[in-house]
Amino acid sequence: MQRIRVQHDLFDSAEEQKILSRDKPRVGAVVTFVGLMRDFNEGAEVVAMTLEHYPGMTEKALGAIAEEAAQRWDLEDISILHRVGELRPQDPIVFVGVSSRHRGEAFRACEFLIDSLKTRAPFWKKEQTSEGERWVDARVTDDAAARRWAE
Repeated sequence: MQRIRVQHDLFDSAEEQKILSRDKPRVGAVVTFVGLMRDFNEGAEVVAMTLEHYPGMTEKALGAIAEEAAQRWDLEDISILHRVGELRPQDPIVFVGVSSRHRGEAFRACEFLIDSLKTRAPFWKKEQTSEGERWVDARVTDDAAARRWAE
């Protein structure tokens, strides 16, 4: 099962985690990741960030990433939630969660999902800093993290 959502609203990560194993007695592991907005980036204080996406295209890309994870590992459930709109420091941005029978597969799949999402999902970020607005470029470290899954 896959749940892919792109939304403006805040999500409840505890509830999202419960959904991954609810009524699934075969589940032996649930691994989740919650990404938060930081207040500092590239040498400047960040007071807000606006996340934009292309509706339909973004969900399709996230679904393809989830499908690839499901093909690589034996998973019971996958959940990807990503927020868009204006966010403030410490706001949750993304929730990625997987459930499986075994912890090793759950850990690897969750890490693969977030690494892939950071480089393959069409999101655009504009930060509002103390020095003005700026678009955020992809990070070299994100590209390196995603490349290791191709090996």
